[in-house]
Amino acid sequence: MTARIKILTALILLTPAMLFAADEIYRPAAVVPPQPAREFRGAWLVTVANKDWPSKPGLPVEQQKAELTELLDRAAQLKLNAIIFQVRPACDAMYESSLEPWSEYLTGTMGKAPEPLYDPLAFAIEEAHRRGLELHAWFNPFRALHPLAKSPVAPNHISRMHPELVCQYGPQVWLDPGEPFVRAYVLNVIMDVVRRYDVDGVQLDDYFYPYPEKDAAGRELDFPDDASWEKYGLPSRLSRDDWRRANINLFIQSVYQNIKAVKPWVKFGISPFGIWRPMNPPQIRGMDAFTKIYADSRKWFASGWLDYFSPQLYWPVDVPQQSFPVLLNWWAEQNARGRHLWPGLYAANVGEKWRSDEIARQITATRRQPGAGGEIFFRLRSLTDNAGLANVVRAAYPQPALVPASPWLAGAPPVRPQLIVGEDSRTALRLRWESIGAPARWWVLQFRTNQVWTTEILPASRTDWAFAKPAPDWISISAVDRADNLGTPAALKKYRRVPVGKSSYMWR
Repeated sequence: MTARIKILTALILLTPAMLFAADEIYRPAAVVPPQPAREFRGAWLVTVANKDWPSKPGLPVEQQKAELTELLDRAAQLKLNAIIFQVRPACDAMYESSLEPWSEYLTGTMGKAPEPLYDPLAFAIEEAHRRGLELHAWFNPFRALHPLAKSPVAPNHISRMHPELVCQYGPQVWLDPGEPFVRAYVLNVIMDVVRRYDVDGVQLDDYFYPYPEKDAAGRELDFPDDASWEKYGLPSRLSRDDWRRANINLFIQSVYQNIKAVKPWVKFGISPFGIWRPMNPPQIRGMDAFTKIYADSRKWFASGWLDYFSPQLYWPVDVPQQSFPVLLNWWAEQNARGRHLWPGLYAANVGEKWRSDEIARQITATRRQPGAGGEIFFRLRSLTDNAGLANVVRAAYPQPALVPASPWLAGAPPVRPQLIVGEDSRTALRLRWESIGAPARWWVLQFRTNQVWTTEILPASRTDWAFAKPAPDWISISAVDRADNLGTPAALKKYRRVPVGKSSYMWR
């Protein structure tokens, strides 16, 4: 066999056979490979107070990039498939924005750009996708300043530009969700990212109205929204609590509708406090998010105002009053619209309050729960920096997995791609493929050797593969679209020449 590559097209239904070697031939086949695993395997990448990245403010740009790529490498090695990247900790930006100032967690000074200039969000998206990871942009919608912020407030921060729209609540500075301009402003910030960046999702966390603060005497403080209540609440004839919940409901509906109008494939998720109301189900006790932070999260989920729902189930399996599996089952029962349910797991507790096998039990409970399809770990460094927990995740994720499909976000699945095979003296088989129709988001390469199937999930930019000898018996490539729908595979089967008598042979 010469070193000259023999390129042989393998477009299904067009090419009858492909000669590979003197005693082997590849032909298009109707084989259906095993379905790849489907499971959301995410982790929150926290930027507030430099908890995950960058490790401290003011690092040189190249060190920031190196830290981020190392985290993404380790996420991919653990076979995660999504990163939830905190892009807006408190009306600041971990990306280049004309609407809000640069975050102090990058340079140490709010409003100061990295030098040399680069866009951390664009960089994170490119590097995540290169590793087969989805990247979701995580927003804190109404927190204006974090109590731990250290640098002076930038002149273009919302608290300077529109001081009438923010209020002091205990040690916090907060946007007032009761002001229509505030809701429109935050929506504009989110949609600016959706329009300009190739994000796979947008996520809001549990901070809508702030968690209760107390005064020096221990009395709970009411949120100081008298002005907006008088302008907008009283005329509505709603109770003050109902009006506050209505403000958040309107905001969430508007975010979902606007994302779908611009980029229907971008998933919208919310990660609320894990208990909707105490006694739901009856054994559950804890904070009442419905009355304390005005979050009617059950309504959002049941109404389908989102694509995925990630309640923060930050409690162990065996604590009856906040039992992880009991709460997960209750949330699954609220899912009237069939959206994704991917609970949040408090991995940061491992090594402090929990043993690592607690997370293993929660992953098992999630897999056993009908209607749940994966999990999100808080937070990424809790996985990468804890060897015991990393081993638990490796054991739980032995094979790569596709993100569960969102069929309501797309039409027909991708069409069968084109396969191109060839041979040279250095490798047993070279494989290339091309999209037909819409570009793929990911590729699923599957091949069988000695009765064992192997699955590889590859980024859209990867369109080739080299097999070492012996080449597989079956090869399949499928496209995955932006809604994670898997297309029809293009498949090849290897036939070997078998002698029949002295002067003839057959392929089988």
